[in-house]
Amino acid sequence: MKLSDIADNAGSRKKRMRVGRGIGSGKGKQAGRGGKGQTARSGVRIKGFEGGQMPLHRRLPKRGFNNIFRVEYAEINLDRLQDAINAKLIDVKETINAESLVKARVLRRSKAGVRLLGRGEIKAKLTIEVHGASKTAIAAVEKAGGTVKILAPVEKDEGEAA
Repeated sequence: MKLSDIADNAGSRKKRMRVGRGIGSGKGKQAGRGGKGQTARSGVRIKGFEGGQMPLHRRLPKRGFNNIFRVEYAEINLDRLQDAINAKLIDVKETINAESLVKARVLRRSKAGVRLLGRGEIKAKLTIEVHGASKTAIAAVEKAGGTVKILAPVEKDEGEAA
């Protein structure tokens, strides 16, 4: 094998179609854009326009709203926590909190705090500090001999948007 033998795989580089270069090219005259008018021009097509009929998106009623005060928690289930303990990502003797979960890469980010949910079961005796927990999750952790401490919600700055 020589340096001159190296080549791309067949068909890996395709030449772009040059439009509007005469009838013989196969993409001449209207260059694949059909007839005249608005649709033949670039960037002017009206999306959702139904020929003067009331468009579907205006016929349907508006629903719901976005709550600007909504607090988003990072959620973690007990089975996910137990898997992390089994994989030795989390030290059982330490207090488990949002920072330790992010550091162990069990959670990507802690958002406005962590909420513990009750899917699965926990076998280890843990001390957990979270911003919220379901009743089943608290019961399961306490059954295993651990404790759950619920922290106060994270205060957001007034200028910060949700």
